[in-house]
Amino acid sequence: MPVQFGNLKQLVFLDVSSNQLGGEIPETLGQCQQLVTIQMDQNILTGNIPTTFSNLTSLSVLNLSHNILSGPLPAYLNNLQLITKLDLSYNNFKGEIPRIFLLDNATVVSLDGNPGLCGGAIDFHMPPCQVVSRRAGLVNSLIKTLTPIFSFMSLIMLACTIFHAKKKTSRRPYLLLFSFGKQFPKVSYKDIAHATGNFCESNLIGRGSYGSVYKGKITQAKTQVPIKVFDLEMRCADRSFISECEVLRSIRHRNLLPILTACSTIDNSGNDFKALIYELMQNRNLDTWLHHRTSSVAQKRLGLVERMNIAVSIADALAYLHHDCGSPIVHCDVKPTNILLDDDMNAHLGDFGIASLVLDPRSTTTGHYGPNSSVIVTGTIGYIAPEYGQIVHASTSGDVYSFGVVLLEMLVGKRPTDSMFGDEFSIVSFAESNFPDQMLEAEKEICRCLQSLFQVALSCTRLSPRERMNMREVAINLHAIRRSYVAVTK
Repeated sequence: MPVQFGNLKQLVFLDVSSNQLGGEIPETLGQCQQLVTIQMDQNILTGNIPTTFSNLTSLSVLNLSHNILSGPLPAYLNNLQLITKLDLSYNNFKGEIPRIFLLDNATVVSLDGNPGLCGGAIDFHMPPCQVVSRRAGLVNSLIKTLTPIFSFMSLIMLACTIFHAKKKTSRRPYLLLFSFGKQFPKVSYKDIAHATGNFCESNLIGRGSYGSVYKGKITQAKTQVPIKVFDLEMRCADRSFISECEVLRSIRHRNLLPILTACSTIDNSGNDFKALIYELMQNRNLDTWLHHRTSSVAQKRLGLVERMNIAVSIADALAYLHHDCGSPIVHCDVKPTNILLDDDMNAHLGDFGIASLVLDPRSTTTGHYGPNSSVIVTGTIGYIAPEYGQIVHASTSGDVYSFGVVLLEMLVGKRPTDSMFGDEFSIVSFAESNFPDQMLEAEKEICRCLQSLFQVALSCTRLSPRERMNMREVAINLHAIRRSYVAVTK
C-alpha cells in the first residue's frame, strides 16, 4: 500500500477492500486526520495496526478483517471515541483483549477468527487468559535462555556432519538446473527411475503435449509427488522444459501449481533427461470433476459455490501473471486438465510448458509486441482464441478467451469439443443464444448468480480481443459475484 496515501490530508473515505494488497499498513495514514471510514478488509496485509492510527480521532468505521495482521491489540484503540464499527476479525492478533471502553463493546467490535486472543468482555466468548505463576515464569525464562545455546551447539554439530558427508558424496552424478526457493533434495535420474518403478505404466498419471506424468515417492523426501518426464524426441520439448523452469522460478502465487525441483541430467544410456517435480494435488484436475463423475475422485458433483471458488482462484492466478509480474506472462494453454485441485478443493493453474514471457512492458494486450513475443501460438483445440488463426503472437487477451471458455464449460457442463458443437455452432454461440432468456428455472438468487457468471464468460469470449475484459477486471467481477451470492444465501 503506497505510503503516499499520507499526503491526502483531506481524505475522508478510504476503501481498498477485496484486493491483493500486501505488506504493512503505512504509518503515514495517521496523517489523514479527516478520515471517517477505513475499509481494508479481504487483503493480505501483515504486521500490526500502526500506532499513528491513534491520531485518527474522527474515525467512525475501521474494517481490517480477513488479513494476516498480528501482534497484540493496541490499547490506544480505546481512545477512538467516535468508532461505531471496528472489525478486526480473521487475523492473527494475539494476547489479552484490553478491558476499557471500546474493546468491551461486542456490538461495535468484531474479533472472531483470532484464535490467539483471550480474555475481554464476556460477549466476545474468548477463552480466559492463562495466569503464569512466578515459578513457571522462572522456568520459561530459563528455557528461553538455554534454547539459543543448545541450538547454536546443534548447528555446529550439524555443520560438521554435513561437511564430512559432502566429502564422501560430492561425486554423485546428478545435476539440478534450477532452484525454486524450497528446501527439497536434489534428485538424479536413478532417483526418478526408482520412484516411478522404472517409468512403469501403473504409475502413469497422464500424458501431455511434451511428455508423461508419473506418480512416485522420492526416496530422500519420502513424499509422493507427480513427476513430469519430458519426451525430448518430441519437437520443442526441450524448449518447453526451459520455458516452464524460467516461468515457475520467477513467480509466486497461491493459485499456481507449486513446483518442488527440476532435474536436468543424462539417463543410463547417456541421453539427455529432463523432469520436473511438483507438489501432489490429491483431487486431480478440474476436467475429472466436470466430466468423469464415475471415477473414485469425483463421487460428488461440484456445487455452484465450489465452481465459483475455482473460477475465482484461476482468475486471480491469471490476473497475477498478466498484471503483477513486470513483463506479462501468457499461459497459452488454459483448460480444465491444467487446473489442479488440492485436498481442500483449492484450484491451482499448472503446465507452463508453452507459456511465454511475451509482451513488451510498453505494449497493451492488443498493441505492439516486444522481441520476446514472436512465438508460434500453440494450445488446445476448443480453447484457443479465434484471432490465433491469423497471428503468431501470444497475448493476454488469448488467455482471457480460454478462461471464458473454461467458465462456460463449468456452467454448461459440456466440453467445447463436444459432438453437439461444430461448424459455426460453438459453446460460445450456444451460451449467447440461450442467455439469459432460455435459462433453466431456478431459485432467484441462484438464477441471478448464474446470469452474472454467464455475463463474465461471454465478455471474455468476444470475437474481438479489444472487446474482452482483462483478467484483473474478470477477477474483480468474479469476487463480487461470489461475495454477493454467499451474503444472500448464508
